[in-house]
This record gives sequence, structure tokens and C-alpha cells, in this order.
Amino acid sequence: MSWKSTIDNAYPAFDLAVPDNGYRWWYIDAVSDDGLHGLTIIAFVGSVFSPYYAWARNRSAADPNQHCALNVALYGAAGKRWAMTERSARWVQRSQNEFVVGPSRVIREQNALSIAICERTFPLPGKIVGSVQLNLDSVSPTAFELDCDGRHFWRPLAPMTRIQVRLNSPDLHWQGHAYHDCNYGAEPLEKTFTGWDWSRLHTPEGPVICYEPRYRDGSSRALCLRSGDGTVSQIDPAPVCPLPRSKWGISRATRALRAEITRSFEDTPFYARAELRADYGSGQGTGVHETLDLRRFCNPVVRLMLPFRMPRRR
Repeated sequence: MSWKSTIDNAYPAFDLAVPDNGYRWWYIDAVSDDGLHGLTIIAFVGSVFSPYYAWARNRSAADPNQHCALNVALYGAAGKRWAMTERSARWVQRSQNEFVVGPSRVIREQNALSIAICERTFPLPGKIVGSVQLNLDSVSPTAFELDCDGRHFWRPLAPMTRIQVRLNSPDLHWQGHAYHDCNYGAEPLEKTFTGWDWSRLHTPEGPVICYEPRYRDGSSRALCLRSGDGTVSQIDPAPVCPLPRSKWGISRATRALRAEITRSFEDTPFYARAELRADYGSGQGTGVHETLDLRRFCNPVVRLMLPFRMPRRR
């Protein structure tokens, strides 16, 4: 079944209005060329995984500009570092090509996205300070509607590109391959979805991205894309390939002939991110896989745990 798509030429569009209870995020993940290091960066307007935003929505219509954050996660032999401080609108500035969140900022330059990072880590005290530059020789204009009512969209901007990481704290310098996309919507994720499986693979024939949302009515659909020359095209999904449950017991799967988890990046009560090796029929590929369980996220106990990793600066 073909998915409904639209052309969206606005990028990065940091200044676009986000409706009450809505969201917009820009996502980057990367793995170093030597395979030793991993990185994830997510810039949020209306942080969808924020307990503070969820509690605000329970009271009344909530302003997403009051719930912004830059999430930075590092993975490697030296261990993991996680930073995600939520900030209110007084700490945020948004223009077409610049998004300032507290002491950090994301800037669109001519053929690159530059991220200046100055964040504190939690729950263990520390810092992530330095810069990241994502090459953007081309940006795909195609966005896909993830639901039947046009409330949620996903735009795979740069399915395969290069990244340079230059950090002072920790002292870390590397380059590697990266992925970049954007999600935006007009209502909370949990109103439409119960979760999803997502993966991106670097195969001999080019990048393959699979996004399989699960809906509140119990159904699911797989959207699989192949990328080339700055464009994306829909392809037939591979068979469902089960993966081992996460340490927190979240069931997960991907679309491939064969697949295995080779390294765990993130393992939380409602979300898991991992390094993936899979055979999609055109040779073996490596990349990143994530699973989200929104029913777990909505559990009051889980939400009470989140402030220990996601503090809020008022």
C-alpha cells in the first residue's frame, strides 16, 4: 500500500509555528567510521517525551514553546553520556535558520547543519561541550503522512550523509556516517500511536529506512524507503524479523530477511535504541534501530522516573 506523501521545501524551518499540544523535532544519529562511537542529537519544540509537557497537557492546552530541549547522547568504549535539559520559552530563540536552546544552538549554514553543544549530563553529573557539523549537500523534500487525518508527518531529510564531531568535554574527535530526519505533528503522539519500530540501514545499494507505526486501533503499517541522489522512493517491505526484547522487556522487530542487534545504545522502560546488522536482500547492511512503546510512556510511574534524566530549567 502506497503511503500519502507531500512536498515540503521548508528547511530547517526552525521558526515555523507549532500548535498547542503539538511538536516538531529534528533528529540526527551517527556512528564513527571505526565503529567505536555513536551519537544521537534531537532538537525539540514541544518535547514529546517530556513528563512536564504531558502534565501540562493534562491541565489544559499546552504551549510547545514552553517545553524545548536539545537531547545529546554519546555512546562508546568510555561509556555513555546523556544530556536533556528542558527549557521554557524565555531560554529559547527560533528563527528560520537558527534554534537556540539555553547555551546550545543549531544553525543552518550553506551546506551544513552546525550544532554548538553546551549541556550538563544526567543522572551522573558532567558536561557535553563542543561542536558537531552535519554535511547537507542535498535535502529530500518528501514528507510522509503517518496517520489518516494529517496530524503527524515524518520527513527523512538526509538518509545518508557525513558528520564531524569535535568535543572538548569529553575530549572526543571523530567522523563517520549519519542520518537526519524531522517529525512534526498537531497532537500528542499517544493520541494516535501505541508505538513504532524504526530502522535505517546502510546497504550496498544505498540507504534503506523502515518506519512501522502501531496505532491505537491495534493495526500497523510498514513504510520502507530507499534513498539515492537526494531523493527517497517507496519500496516493498521485507518480511517481519523479530528481534530480542530489550532489557526492560519491550518487544521489538524490524523488516529484513535476517537481523541482529550488535550493540545497545539506549535501553529505557519505554524506548530502546541499538546498533543493527541486517540483510535486506541486497547484501548485509549496518545501521540503527529504535523501538518506542507509548503505553509504557503513559504509565504514571514511568513519568515520575523521567525527571531524574530530564530536568527542567524554568
